[in-house]
Amino acid sequence: MTTHSGTAGHTGRNADTDARTADAGTTVPGVTVRPAAGHIGAEITGVDLAGPLDDAVVTLIRRTMLRWKVVFFRGQDLDHAGHVAFARRFGEPVVLGRRGGASPAGHPEVETTADRLELGGRFGMEHEEWLRRRRHTLLRGWHCDHGARIDPPAATVLRAETVPPYGGDTTWANLAAAYAGLSAPVRAFVDGLRAEHRLGVGYQPRPGDDAYVRHLLDHQVASVHPLVRVHPETGERVLSVNGYYLEQIVDVSRPESAALLQMLLEQAVRPEYTVRFRWEPGSVAFWDNRATVHLAPADNAHLDSPRIMHRVMLAGDVPVGVDGRPSEPVTGTAVGRW
Repeated sequence: MTTHSGTAGHTGRNADTDARTADAGTTVPGVTVRPAAGHIGAEITGVDLAGPLDDAVVTLIRRTMLRWKVVFFRGQDLDHAGHVAFARRFGEPVVLGRRGGASPAGHPEVETTADRLELGGRFGMEHEEWLRRRRHTLLRGWHCDHGARIDPPAATVLRAETVPPYGGDTTWANLAAAYAGLSAPVRAFVDGLRAEHRLGVGYQPRPGDDAYVRHLLDHQVASVHPLVRVHPETGERVLSVNGYYLEQIVDVSRPESAALLQMLLEQAVRPEYTVRFRWEPGSVAFWDNRATVHLAPADNAHLDSPRIMHRVMLAGDVPVGVDGRPSEPVTGTAVGRW
Protein backbone atom coordinates (compact mmCIF):
# COMPACT_ATOMS: atom_id res chain seq x y z
CA MET A 1 0.00 0.00 0.00
CA THR A 2 1.19 3.50 -0.78
CA THR A 3 1.87 5.47 2.40
CA HIS A 4 1.90 9.18 3.00
CA SER A 5 3.53 11.55 5.43
CA GLY A 6 1.14 12.77 8.12
CA THR A 7 2.28 16.31 7.39
CA ALA A 8 1.42 16.37 3.72
CA GLY A 9 -0.81 19.24 2.68
CA HIS A 10 -2.19 20.76 -0.49
CA THR A 11 0.34 21.54 -3.18
CA GLY A 12 -1.61 24.04 -5.22
CA ARG A 13 -3.55 21.55 -7.36
CA ASN A 14 -7.21 22.06 -8.07
CA ALA A 15 -9.05 21.33 -4.81
CA ASP A 16 -11.57 18.94 -6.35
CA THR A 17 -8.84 17.02 -8.16
CA ASP A 18 -6.85 16.78 -4.95
CA ALA A 19 -9.95 15.70 -3.03
CA ARG A 20 -10.83 12.95 -5.49
CA THR A 21 -7.36 11.44 -5.24
CA ALA A 22 -6.89 11.13 -1.50
CA ASP A 23 -4.57 8.23 -2.23
CA ALA A 24 -2.67 7.94 -5.50
CA GLY A 25 -4.41 5.57 -7.87
CA THR A 26 -7.55 5.27 -5.73
CA THR A 27 -10.71 6.64 -7.34
CA VAL A 28 -14.28 5.37 -7.37
CA PRO A 29 -16.88 6.85 -9.74
CA GLY A 30 -19.42 8.93 -7.85
CA VAL A 31 -17.42 8.98 -4.62
CA THR A 32 -15.73 12.19 -3.54
CA VAL A 33 -13.15 12.78 -0.82
CA ARG A 34 -12.72 16.32 0.43
CA PRO A 35 -10.07 17.06 3.06
CA ALA A 36 -11.48 18.97 6.03
CA ALA A 37 -8.27 20.49 7.44
CA GLY A 38 -4.62 20.81 6.48
CA HIS A 39 -3.29 17.79 8.38
CA ILE A 40 -6.25 15.69 9.43
CA GLY A 41 -9.80 14.82 8.49
CA ALA A 42 -11.64 14.19 5.22
CA GLU A 43 -15.32 13.95 4.33
CA ILE A 44 -16.41 11.18 1.99
CA THR A 45 -19.61 11.61 -0.02
CA GLY A 46 -21.41 9.36 -2.49
CA VAL A 47 -21.30 6.26 -0.25
CA ASP A 48 -24.26 4.53 1.41
CA LEU A 49 -22.77 2.77 4.42
CA ALA A 50 -25.96 0.77 4.97
CA GLY A 51 -25.78 -0.80 1.53
CA PRO A 52 -23.37 -3.38 0.14
CA LEU A 53 -19.89 -1.90 -0.28
CA ASP A 54 -17.77 -3.26 -3.07
CA ASP A 55 -14.06 -3.83 -2.54
CA ALA A 56 -13.06 -0.66 -4.38
CA VAL A 57 -15.10 1.51 -2.02
CA VAL A 58 -13.74 -0.31 1.03
CA THR A 59 -10.20 0.21 -0.25
CA LEU A 60 -10.84 3.91 -0.85
CA ILE A 61 -12.27 4.38 2.66
CA ARG A 62 -9.38 2.51 4.28
CA ARG A 63 -6.70 4.40 2.38
CA THR A 64 -8.40 7.74 3.02
CA MET A 65 -8.64 6.96 6.73
CA LEU A 66 -4.97 5.99 6.87
CA ARG A 67 -3.99 9.15 4.99
CA TRP A 68 -6.26 11.64 6.82
CA LYS A 69 -6.59 9.72 10.15
CA VAL A 70 -10.33 10.38 10.49
CA VAL A 71 -13.03 10.28 7.82
CA PHE A 72 -16.57 11.63 8.04
CA PHE A 73 -19.83 10.60 6.42
CA ARG A 74 -23.14 12.45 6.65
CA GLY A 75 -26.78 11.49 6.14
CA GLN A 76 -26.28 7.79 6.82
CA ASP A 77 -29.21 5.53 7.75
CA LEU A 78 -27.44 2.92 9.86
CA ASP A 79 -28.99 0.75 12.53
CA HIS A 80 -26.94 -1.27 15.02
CA ALA A 81 -26.60 -4.28 12.70
CA GLY A 82 -25.54 -2.06 9.80
CA HIS A 83 -23.03 -0.27 12.02
CA VAL A 84 -21.40 -3.56 13.00
CA ALA A 85 -21.46 -4.84 9.41
CA PHE A 86 -19.72 -1.70 8.15
CA ALA A 87 -17.05 -1.89 10.87
CA ARG A 88 -16.45 -5.56 10.11
CA ARG A 89 -15.31 -4.70 6.58
CA PHE A 90 -12.22 -3.11 8.17
CA GLY A 91 -11.40 -5.44 11.06
CA GLU A 92 -12.77 -7.49 13.93
CA PRO A 93 -15.22 -5.61 16.18
CA VAL A 94 -14.42 -5.68 19.89
CA VAL A 95 -16.96 -7.26 22.24
CA LEU A 96 -16.78 -5.48 25.58
CA GLY A 97 -17.11 -7.52 28.74
CA ARG A 98 -19.29 -4.93 30.40
CA ARG A 99 -21.50 -2.14 29.05
CA GLY A 100 -24.09 0.16 30.55
CA GLY A 101 -27.83 0.04 30.41
CA ALA A 102 -28.12 2.30 27.36
CA SER A 103 -26.20 -0.04 25.03
CA PRO A 104 -28.28 -2.40 22.86
CA ALA A 105 -28.56 -5.85 24.40
CA GLY A 106 -28.71 -7.68 21.08
CA HIS A 107 -25.56 -6.13 19.65
CA PRO A 108 -22.62 -6.73 22.04
CA GLU A 109 -20.19 -4.93 19.70
CA VAL A 110 -22.09 -1.62 20.05
CA GLU A 111 -21.50 0.70 23.00
CA THR A 112 -23.81 3.67 23.49
CA THR A 113 -22.03 6.72 24.88
CA ALA A 114 -25.00 7.52 27.12
CA ASP A 115 -23.64 4.68 29.27
CA ARG A 116 -21.09 7.18 30.56
CA LEU A 117 -23.87 9.09 32.31
CA GLU A 118 -24.25 6.10 34.63
CA LEU A 119 -20.61 5.91 35.70
CA GLY A 120 -20.60 8.62 38.35
CA GLY A 121 -23.74 7.22 39.93
CA ARG A 122 -22.07 3.86 40.48
CA PHE A 123 -19.62 5.62 42.77
CA GLY A 124 -21.96 8.03 44.53
CA MET A 125 -21.30 11.06 42.30
CA GLU A 126 -23.24 13.12 39.84
CA HIS A 127 -21.90 12.72 36.30
CA GLU A 128 -20.60 16.29 36.22
CA GLU A 129 -18.54 15.77 39.38
CA TRP A 130 -17.10 12.52 38.08
CA LEU A 131 -16.02 14.22 34.86
CA ARG A 132 -14.60 17.20 36.72
CA ARG A 133 -12.43 14.97 38.90
CA ARG A 134 -11.14 13.04 35.89
CA ARG A 135 -10.65 15.95 33.48
CA HIS A 136 -9.43 18.77 35.65
CA THR A 137 -6.82 20.24 33.31
CA LEU A 138 -7.09 21.48 29.73
CA LEU A 139 -5.12 18.54 28.32
CA ARG A 140 -6.59 15.74 30.46
CA GLY A 141 -9.55 15.02 28.20
CA TRP A 142 -7.46 14.21 25.11
CA HIS A 143 -7.25 10.46 24.68
CA CYS A 144 -7.17 7.47 22.41
CA ASP A 145 -9.70 4.73 23.13
CA HIS A 146 -8.59 2.25 25.80
CA GLY A 147 -4.99 3.45 25.69
CA ALA A 148 -4.00 1.62 28.89
CA ARG A 149 -4.53 -1.77 27.25
CA ILE A 150 -1.61 -3.74 25.85
CA ASP A 151 -3.49 -3.79 22.52
CA PRO A 152 -5.53 -0.58 22.17
CA PRO A 153 -8.21 -0.66 19.46
CA ALA A 154 -6.96 -0.09 15.93
CA ALA A 155 -9.90 2.08 14.94
CA THR A 156 -13.27 3.37 16.08
CA VAL A 157 -16.53 3.92 14.20
CA LEU A 158 -18.84 6.41 15.94
CA ARG A 159 -22.30 7.32 14.66
CA ALA A 160 -24.72 9.97 15.81
CA GLU A 161 -28.35 9.13 16.50
CA THR A 162 -29.47 12.30 18.30
CA VAL A 163 -27.42 15.48 18.75
CA PRO A 164 -28.02 18.95 20.19
CA PRO A 165 -28.95 21.72 17.73
CA TYR A 166 -25.56 23.26 18.47
CA GLY A 167 -22.55 22.27 20.55
CA GLY A 168 -21.36 18.71 21.09
CA ASP A 169 -18.56 18.73 18.50
CA THR A 170 -15.67 16.27 18.67
CA THR A 171 -12.06 17.22 17.90
CA TRP A 172 -9.24 14.94 16.70
CA ALA A 173 -5.48 15.50 16.52
CA ASN A 174 -3.00 13.85 14.12
CA LEU A 175 -0.18 12.29 16.15
CA ALA A 176 1.93 11.48 13.08
CA ALA A 177 1.88 15.15 12.05
CA ALA A 178 2.67 16.15 15.63
CA TYR A 179 5.72 13.87 15.67
CA ALA A 180 6.93 15.13 12.28
CA GLY A 181 6.53 18.70 13.54
CA LEU A 182 9.06 18.22 16.34
CA SER A 183 12.62 19.35 15.74
CA ALA A 184 15.07 16.66 14.66
CA PRO A 185 16.97 16.55 17.99
CA VAL A 186 13.74 16.16 19.95
CA ARG A 187 12.48 13.44 17.60
CA ALA A 188 15.74 11.54 18.09
CA PHE A 189 15.40 11.90 21.86
CA VAL A 190 11.79 10.76 22.20
CA ASP A 191 12.29 7.85 19.76
CA GLY A 192 13.95 5.89 22.57
CA LEU A 193 11.52 6.65 25.40
CA ARG A 194 8.74 4.52 26.84
CA ALA A 195 5.85 5.50 29.09
CA GLU A 196 3.34 3.89 31.41
CA HIS A 197 -0.31 4.27 30.44
CA ARG A 198 -2.70 3.56 33.32
CA LEU A 199 -6.46 3.69 33.86
CA GLY A 200 -7.54 6.50 36.17
CA VAL A 201 -4.37 8.59 35.92
CA GLY A 202 -4.71 12.00 37.54
CA TYR A 203 -8.10 11.38 39.14
CA GLN A 204 -8.68 13.82 42.02
CA PRO A 205 -10.18 11.82 44.91
CA ARG A 206 -13.12 12.97 47.01
CA PRO A 207 -12.39 13.79 50.66
CA GLY A 208 -12.68 10.72 52.85
CA ASP A 209 -13.77 7.42 51.37
CA ASP A 210 -13.96 7.41 47.57
CA ALA A 211 -15.66 4.44 45.90
CA TYR A 212 -14.09 5.25 42.55
CA VAL A 213 -10.57 5.12 44.02
CA ARG A 214 -11.38 1.69 45.45
CA HIS A 215 -12.67 0.63 42.03
CA LEU A 216 -9.47 1.80 40.34
CA LEU A 217 -7.32 -0.07 42.85
CA ASP A 218 -9.34 -3.24 42.33
CA HIS A 219 -9.49 -3.00 38.52
CA GLN A 220 -6.17 -1.55 37.44
CA VAL A 221 -5.20 -1.64 33.78
CA ALA A 222 -1.71 -0.51 32.80
CA SER A 223 0.85 -1.02 30.04
CA VAL A 224 4.23 0.41 29.08
CA HIS A 225 4.08 1.68 25.50
CA PRO A 226 6.78 3.25 23.32
CA LEU A 227 6.46 7.03 23.35
CA VAL A 228 6.87 6.85 19.57
CA ARG A 229 5.22 3.88 17.89
CA VAL A 230 5.65 2.73 14.31
CA HIS A 231 2.29 2.54 12.58
CA PRO A 232 1.77 -1.07 11.48
CA GLU A 233 0.14 -0.16 8.15
CA THR A 234 1.70 3.12 7.03
CA GLY A 235 5.14 2.86 8.65
CA GLU A 236 4.77 6.40 10.03
CA ARG A 237 6.23 7.30 13.38
CA VAL A 238 3.46 8.36 15.74
CA LEU A 239 3.83 10.41 18.93
CA SER A 240 1.94 8.13 21.31
CA VAL A 241 0.84 10.61 23.98
CA ASN A 242 -2.49 11.45 25.56
CA GLY A 243 -3.69 13.24 28.65
CA TYR A 244 -6.12 10.62 29.86
CA TYR A 245 -4.02 7.48 30.38
CA LEU A 246 -0.38 8.57 30.35
CA GLU A 247 1.15 8.14 33.81
CA GLN A 248 4.88 8.63 33.51
CA ILE A 249 7.79 8.39 31.13
CA VAL A 250 9.85 5.52 32.49
CA ASP A 251 13.54 5.78 33.43
CA VAL A 252 13.35 9.54 34.02
CA SER A 253 12.49 11.45 37.19
CA ARG A 254 8.94 12.60 37.88
CA PRO A 255 9.80 16.30 37.39
CA GLU A 256 11.52 15.51 34.10
CA SER A 257 8.60 13.34 33.03
CA ALA A 258 6.03 16.00 33.89
CA ALA A 259 7.89 18.66 31.91
CA LEU A 260 8.39 16.39 28.90
CA LEU A 261 4.78 15.22 28.85
CA GLN A 262 3.47 18.76 29.08
CA MET A 263 5.60 19.77 26.11
CA LEU A 264 4.65 16.72 24.05
CA LEU A 265 0.93 16.96 24.82
CA GLU A 266 0.91 20.62 23.86
CA GLN A 267 2.67 19.67 20.63
CA ALA A 268 0.19 16.89 19.91
CA VAL A 269 -2.91 19.09 20.15
CA ARG A 270 -1.64 22.25 18.48
CA PRO A 271 -4.57 23.68 16.49
CA GLU A 272 -2.88 23.11 13.13
CA TYR A 273 -2.82 19.35 13.79
CA THR A 274 -6.53 19.14 14.65
CA VAL A 275 -9.94 18.97 13.01
CA ARG A 276 -13.31 19.66 14.66
CA PHE A 277 -16.48 17.94 13.46
CA ARG A 278 -20.03 19.19 13.91
CA TRP A 279 -22.35 16.23 14.27
CA GLU A 280 -25.77 15.80 12.69
CA PRO A 281 -28.17 12.86 13.07
CA GLY A 282 -26.83 10.18 10.73
CA SER A 283 -23.23 11.40 10.83
CA VAL A 284 -20.48 8.77 11.10
CA ALA A 285 -16.81 9.25 12.00
CA PHE A 286 -14.25 6.50 11.39
CA TRP A 287 -10.81 7.14 12.85
CA ASP A 288 -7.41 5.55 13.28
CA ASN A 289 -7.05 5.07 17.04
CA ARG A 290 -3.34 4.31 16.57
CA ALA A 291 -2.51 7.71 15.08
CA THR A 292 -4.93 10.12 16.76
CA VAL A 293 -6.19 11.42 20.05
CA HIS A 294 -9.62 12.97 20.35
CA LEU A 295 -11.48 15.27 22.70
CA ALA A 296 -15.10 14.69 23.64
CA PRO A 297 -17.27 17.81 23.89
CA ALA A 298 -17.69 19.72 27.14
CA ASP A 299 -20.06 22.42 25.89
CA ASN A 300 -23.38 20.62 25.71
CA ALA A 301 -24.24 19.45 29.25
CA HIS A 302 -26.14 22.67 30.00
CA LEU A 303 -28.17 22.56 26.78
CA ASP A 304 -30.78 20.10 28.08
CA SER A 305 -30.71 18.36 24.72
CA PRO A 306 -29.82 14.67 24.31
CA ARG A 307 -26.65 13.52 22.57
CA ILE A 308 -26.92 9.82 21.74
CA MET A 309 -23.93 8.26 20.00
CA HIS A 310 -23.04 4.63 19.26
CA ARG A 311 -19.50 3.26 19.07
CA VAL A 312 -17.91 0.15 17.56
CA MET A 313 -14.18 -0.43 18.05
CA LEU A 314 -11.91 -2.67 15.99
CA ALA A 315 -9.39 -4.97 17.64
CA GLY A 316 -5.82 -3.67 17.55
CA ASP A 317 -2.33 -5.03 17.88
CA VAL A 318 0.51 -4.49 20.35
CA PRO A 319 2.37 -1.22 19.62
CA VAL A 320 5.99 -1.47 18.51
CA GLY A 321 8.59 1.25 19.00
CA VAL A 322 11.24 2.63 16.68
CA ASP A 323 13.72 0.16 18.20
CA GLY A 324 11.45 -2.78 17.38
CA ARG A 325 10.47 -3.41 21.02
CA PRO A 326 6.77 -4.09 21.62
CA SER A 327 4.71 -2.70 24.46
CA GLU A 328 4.67 -4.62 27.74
CA PRO A 329 1.66 -5.32 29.97
CA VAL A 330 1.91 -4.17 33.59
CA THR A 331 -1.40 -5.26 35.09
CA GLY A 332 -4.97 -6.11 34.19
CA THR A 333 -4.53 -6.46 30.43
CA ALA A 334 -3.86 -9.25 27.96
CA VAL A 335 -3.90 -9.37 24.18
CA GLY A 336 -7.40 -9.95 22.84
CA ARG A 337 -9.03 -10.30 26.26
CA TRP A 338 -11.70 -7.71 26.91
